[in-house]
Amino acid sequence: MAQRIEWTIHVGWMTCRHCVKSVDEALREVPGVVESKTTLENGRCVVLADSSVTAAALIAAVESAGYKVLSHSSRQPLVESWT
Repeated sequence: MAQRIEWTIHVGWMTCRHCVKSVDEALREVPGVVESKTTLENGRCVVLADSSVTAAALIAAVESAGYKVLSHSSRQPLVESWT
């Protein structure tokens, strides 16, 4: 199994559930993204991706969907948290 990275991305300009769906769909289209979970209340996306996925690719996906990345960070996830 490829090494995975968990990204946390704070997104601006989301105002409704449709926005959340648009961001998740855009992130899931990035090659190597395994899962994306976005919450409207705190504007946060948590993305599980192969280690080959770059911050630039994730930011480009969010921005191409019409939203603004306010900040991002990454870490190696606990395996149990994504099962």
